[in-house]
Amino acid sequence: MKKYQLTVTSREGTGRSASRRLRKAEKIPAILYGKHTKPENLAVNGPEFVKLRKEIGGKAALIELKREAGPIALSFLQEIQRDPITDKYLHLDLQEVKENEKMIINVALRIVGEAYGVKTEGGILETASHRLRIRCLPKDLPDLIEVNVSELKVGETIHVSELKPIPGVEYLDDKNQTVVLCVEPPAEEVVVAATTPIEGAAAPADGAAAGAAPAAGAKPGDAKAAAPAAGAKPGDAKAVAPAAGAKPAAPAKK
Repeated sequence: MKKYQLTVTSREGTGRSASRRLRKAEKIPAILYGKHTKPENLAVNGPEFVKLRKEIGGKAALIELKREAGPIALSFLQEIQRDPITDKYLHLDLQEVKENEKMIINVALRIVGEAYGVKTEGGILETASHRLRIRCLPKDLPDLIEVNVSELKVGETIHVSELKPIPGVEYLDDKNQTVVLCVEPPAEEVVVAATTPIEGAAAPADGAAAGAAPAAGAKPGDAKAAAPAAGAKPGDAKAVAPAAGAKPAAPAKK
């Protein structure tokens, strides 16, 4: 396990005003606490911490705190507070640990391999747990917890109990807790095109197909296409006027 180093100094003032003064001096307010020591207020060099943070990334790491006077303390980052707008570091919580005592720490997961269900069955890989709580000695602390998903098929799940054992590491989360799963892709939506009636057009009544035919040359929807003859009564065979240009029907022979 690689150890990182960070320079710290003691600070006396507390509260918002004191913290603002520290930040203006490019320092970050911090607190160190542990089982065997009282909480201690510290100040961390800002640029040095930014550089250290980039080097560590998302890995779990042990940090040796160096100071001008006093022994070096071994610790890890328990919590980091950042400004939601400027993203600047506001405060650090550091937990002291001992080389010969087990500690409890959250460690990030790293997915390894391409799931069979994604590559072959078109599934989607979902990560349910991004960090796990473990107990171990400082010397056994892993940078990350690797989860191999190569054999994972659609509908299958990897739980905490199925993770590869790490020497000296004890998983503290529920054994049945889901870590990663492969699910079916969402079903494609089928869009049915509906026939939209022309605005203002009346729906045809039952039996309309057997109604009067439009006049020759009349355009669809023309009001004169099937106009009733003048004076005709509804239902009269003479109700439909002849088309323009059409010859009248010959009178029936008696």
